[in-house]
Amino acid sequence: MSRGGRKQTREAPERRCIATGESRPIRGLVRFVIGPDDTVVPDILGKLPGRGVWVSADRTALETAARKRLFVRAARRQVTVPEGLADTVEALLARRVIDLLSMARKAGRAVAGFEKVKAALADGSAGWLIQASDGSPRGKSKLRPPGGPGTLIDCLTASEIGLAFGREHVIHAALMTGGLATRVVEEAARLSGVRGTESSGTSRPAGARPGEKGVGDV
Repeated sequence: MSRGGRKQTREAPERRCIATGESRPIRGLVRFVIGPDDTVVPDILGKLPGRGVWVSADRTALETAARKRLFVRAARRQVTVPEGLADTVEALLARRVIDLLSMARKAGRAVAGFEKVKAALADGSAGWLIQASDGSPRGKSKLRPPGGPGTLIDCLTASEIGLAFGREHVIHAALMTGGLATRVVEEAARLSGVRGTESSGTSRPAGARPGEKGVGDV
């Protein structure tokens, strides 16, 4: 509490993207560190030791940083940027979203299958609708996000969602509010940026309630 009884709001920490020069909340960025062999290493969890170098969770920004040797400038020494860095980041982020969704499923906070998802949407327990990016548009149109486009996650393929639920493929899933929801949504937003699917509802800011208007984190 501040003087006068007003609550102080803690702003999300920000970092500057070396590709765009803009400062933004770290939830919309990808952290990199320079390894012992002077190789650029993606730090998806943000826990590796060393000085961080930040790039927007956006494929164009990642490719620009690699092509224009911006990592060298940021590190202030010669470093090696691995081939296909953007693809590596995409794969790591996809794995992260899958793992978090799997944890949510094991905790009873996510369900899969048309009927289960339909029921969760109907009783109001679902905060987000998850649909496979390669699913049939006609089939996906039969279910609607609980809070409008801002509560749709559509950056994973059917096989990727299937991995989270122990199945070969899944087209429809639902994520309940609370628990791991914020982490799933934040990581899905970063993946959407790298995959170029910014139209996904995962752009709604972390912590926003289902139905609130997004501002495009990535």
